[in-house]
Amino acid sequence: MDRVSGCPTPGSGLITSPALTPGEINVALGATIYTFDIELADTDRGVYQALNLRVAQHPSETPDYLLTRVLAYCFEYAEGIAFSKGLSDPDDPAISVRDLTGALGAWIDIGLPEPERLHRASKAAPRVAVYTHKDPSQWLGKLAAAKIHRAEKLEIFAIDREWLSRFVAKLERRMQFSLARSEGEIYLTVGEETSQAALARLAT
Repeated sequence: MDRVSGCPTPGSGLITSPALTPGEINVALGATIYTFDIELADTDRGVYQALNLRVAQHPSETPDYLLTRVLAYCFEYAEGIAFSKGLSDPDDPAISVRDLTGALGAWIDIGLPEPERLHRASKAAPRVAVYTHKDPSQWLGKLAAAKIHRAEKLEIFAIDREWLSRFVAKLERRMQFSLARSEGEIYLTVGEETSQAALARLAT
């Protein structure tokens, strides 16, 4: 792995996320850097990949938000995927997927974004997805009452909060884990312990 450019060395099989750049370190002063080595097996999408992610946690970013961001990256993994600079750059999606021309193909957000933000996102990208780690009940009502461009196309996924809290309890600055998805079920293996949870898609 070329640690300077972040590009995988030939035959390494590792993908390094562009989540962390020298410019981001300058912007997100006080950020905590996490390294995740992940064996991803997403049978629902036919994606099998070894990932090496270096992710900067903004000082105001909670651990559950951070891990939801990492999980969303895995479940959305595709060529052209990248983290934004996070909470230090609030006008960008948390995660984006762009084609070779730089055109935005997917806008992926975390948490409970405001309807106005989703309206703007739906105009900027052909696909918008949200991964939430919070109780979405009131937020869904707020979305239903708002004017959002192509609201019927929004994809909203809820991560089991109790399961996520157990994952947060294992968080370390450098982590190795295996993540699998099959028929909407998540299987997370950290060390010798495997846990299971559903990734629920919510109706909009």
